[in-house]
Amino acid sequence: MSSSAIRKALEQGDLAAAARGLGRNYSVSGQVISGQRLGRTLGVPTANIALEPTNRLAHGIYAVVARVEGRAFPAVASFGTRPTVDDGPPLLEVHLLDFDGDLYGREMQVEFIERIRDERKFDSIPSLVAEMGRDKERARAILAARAKGEFGELRQIL
Repeated sequence: MSSSAIRKALEQGDLAAAARGLGRNYSVSGQVISGQRLGRTLGVPTANIALEPTNRLAHGIYAVVARVEGRAFPAVASFGTRPTVDDGPPLLEVHLLDFDGDLYGREMQVEFIERIRDERKFDSIPSLVAEMGRDKERARAILAARAKGEFGELRQIL
């Protein structure tokens, strides 16, 4: 698969096609930066990573595996402009499931497993929070299903 076909697959949110072309799941790495800390107040704290402006990943919500200092964590990630909150520059926000700790300044690798849904604007913060709860459960189910098959590492972290 050509690099332009891989970029097109990422733009369309087709992680399976991108993985076939790459020979592995698509992943990104970056330093966890401080954000608005809104996720923390909503009960969904996130590790924020600013991706290169050339990143072609479709905006949306994804089931991911986050790796920090050699440890893997099941997670759900949002990549986009946060239209309900501020419609700012694209940002990757990763919520590690069942994790409590400080990740600021640490390097994180994020492996994208499956796209859950498109990014969208909600009528209210409570509506957004309710959908984030459903996103977390979808991510957990996706990662658990994958753990039964190809991802032995996920069996250990779920």
